[in-house]
Amino acid sequence: MPDRHPAIVLPRLIAHRGLSAHAPENTLAAVRAAHRAGCAWVELDVQLLGDGTPVIWHDANVRRCSDGQAPLADLDLPAARHLDAGAWFADAFAGERMATLFEMLELIDALGMGLNLELKVHRRRSAPALVDDALPLLLDALPPERLIVSSFNDAALAHARRFAGPDRLALGVLFEGVSRDWQARCEAVDAFSVHANWKRLSPRAARAVRDAGYRLLGYTVNDPAAFAPQWTWGVQSAITDDPALFDGRLSPS
Repeated sequence: MPDRHPAIVLPRLIAHRGLSAHAPENTLAAVRAAHRAGCAWVELDVQLLGDGTPVIWHDANVRRCSDGQAPLADLDLPAARHLDAGAWFADAFAGERMATLFEMLELIDALGMGLNLELKVHRRRSAPALVDDALPLLLDALPPERLIVSSFNDAALAHARRFAGPDRLALGVLFEGVSRDWQARCEAVDAFSVHANWKRLSPRAARAVRDAGYRLLGYTVNDPAAFAPQWTWGVQSAITDDPALFDGRLSPS
């Protein structure tokens, strides 16, 4: 299987939504902070505004991470630009704006970083529309070895696969718990990797994933001591809010 996919060298640690323990998540500031901290890859979320603009955002609405209240689907880009997406985190980030996918890709490419981009499909939102608007930008911006596109949504992954074969686009299937049908879901989209909630991962499931030839990533890992045995299970990368927690803990204790 690896021969069919891009030659991706996964780091041990991937910064979750940028350096989200120290900067407002999913912002340009968080990615710059991750780069300054020495992170080679970041994990981010993409979805669409109501006018079809792909933006880097996690929630279905803007309440938690801005000074606004609206559902994302009710905003166009000018309205989104008026939101402060940084002050909720700390005064030092006041004035930080919601990033478009285009802006974020420009930054990531300029910094030479790798990107795990999650296709975030909330209720009543269109998976094909998200893929149609996001994938061309992604494929134009980053080389295959610096990009993984992941999702919980099988329709989004299947539509993404229609844009590019496994040699051009690595796909990751997201799981809360590695379900009994995990391998069928991965095979259906010719996946590169499995992204599992580390708290619900078992040694048996991890071994099955690795034996089948898939890369295995754990999320969201903020307890390095408790996570340490999973390195021996075959987890290759930990997606974490704060990579500094892992200083001296990148191998089993």
